[in-house]
Amino acid sequence: MATATPLPPHATPLRSEAGVVIPARGILVVDDHELVRLGLRALLLAETGSVPVHEARCLADALHLYELHLASHFLVLLDLDLPDSQGLDTLVRFKRAFPASRVVVLSGKDSHALLQGAMALGAQAFLPKTGHLGEVLRYVRDNDLVGLPARPPAAPVTAHTQPATAELQPQPQLNARQVEILDWLLAGKSNKEIAQLSRLTEGTVKNHVSTLLLLFGMRSRAQLISSLR
Repeated sequence: MATATPLPPHATPLRSEAGVVIPARGILVVDDHELVRLGLRALLLAETGSVPVHEARCLADALHLYELHLASHFLVLLDLDLPDSQGLDTLVRFKRAFPASRVVVLSGKDSHALLQGAMALGAQAFLPKTGHLGEVLRYVRDNDLVGLPARPPAAPVTAHTQPATAELQPQPQLNARQVEILDWLLAGKSNKEIAQLSRLTEGTVKNHVSTLLLLFGMRSRAQLISSLR
């Protein structure tokens, strides 16, 4: 009789004291840079052997993997600039597909407008990739997002990681219609095109656009699009 190959530690199901299998709370790392994905995976697996870590290099793969492992995913680390999606449109499309998902945005751009937009769209946090990858792990651990053991406070948070605390500040929350219109705006649609797609009047669309400009502190749609891409 063949001997079964033992599962690697991170694939072994967790069990309670009563022996009941506990659903694994996995992490989906979405980034087109292989070194970033491998770095985060290594850090997470070094901390615990019980958290499955899945990787995707583009939005299409991320959506497929999240749906495939829907019961196990607990957190998504999402880069905004991917081969098939750019800027906040990446977050819009992911949250539209999976509204209940917990997403931490990873961005190569330390932009206040992007931060504000990500939080308004329901991101858990906005973490610039300009810092060390270990700071992403630190955020995940400190917020008990995957059951990692908390550690004593380390050195003070440096300036480039300050946006990670943005979820503690009041942020405007977009409703479903505003998210939809923002998505079309970022896709370059005109008010007339948005009106046709949404079955609203151009005047109503214009009002929605004005509200979005006000929420994000922008003077024009061109500035809004430029800031959020």
